[in-house]
Amino acid sequence: MKKKIFVILIVLSVLALLFRFGVPMLASLWENPKSGLQISSTPEADVLFDGQPVGRTPYENNDLKVRDYKITLKAGESIWQGMIPTTAGTVSILNRDLAPNIASSSGEALVLRKGKGVFLTSTPSETEIEINGKVYGKTPLLISDLAPAEYVFLLSHSGYNKRQIRVVLPPQMQLNINTDLAVTEVDLGVSSNIPKVSSETKVTVKQTPTGFLRVRNKPSTTGKELARVSAGDSLILLEEGTWDKIRTTDGIEGYVSGVYIIK
Repeated sequence: MKKKIFVILIVLSVLALLFRFGVPMLASLWENPKSGLQISSTPEADVLFDGQPVGRTPYENNDLKVRDYKITLKAGESIWQGMIPTTAGTVSILNRDLAPNIASSSGEALVLRKGKGVFLTSTPSETEIEINGKVYGKTPLLISDLAPAEYVFLLSHSGYNKRQIRVVLPPQMQLNINTDLAVTEVDLGVSSNIPKVSSETKVTVKQTPTGFLRVRNKPSTTGKELARVSAGDSLILLEEGTWDKIRTTDGIEGYVSGVYIIK
């Protein structure tokens, strides 16, 4: 009798825990939120998700799991790679102008999140932002008072080609725009103020206190980790600064602290 009572108490306890913690978890699984991703490029390119081919540009999929996707675009010798997040019930957009020289390539990623306004980041940083002809400031820039409407963003920086983006800002959502500008043809050849970018420029990772060096998606310790490299690893240098923009042997582009690499 005591054994039966003990078993019943265990069953009741499990049911109570399931009701308390399991039901919300199961409900979230049943909801199975989806997201979308649209990718376009010039020229047309092969599209890979996490290293696996999924098609060619223009590419569209509105039945994706909500997560960050490692996207690779390949068109001959032109390769671009980066992380693109998705949000439930929205479509993230990636546009790229590909080129064999990374300094000549450009593009933007547009991602919606709950909130309001627009948050803009860019490479290079301190890019001037005009919205419908009015100057708002320089990147990184958060503009929280933009009402839902259609806007034309113009991004400009000395030594780089201007880029124009036309968007429609929906209600109760924050639009995140991350833009790469291409170096002007003149500055690619003669400017001494803009860091030279060459596929032949290589650097080596120095020893670090942690035994590895984080590659981040922006030049800051708050940037998301894209990969880790080890002491002695060889990297391709894309842009110099306090944080150096590099490309790993796997084709991942990001930023590492200049303190821990040997130029």
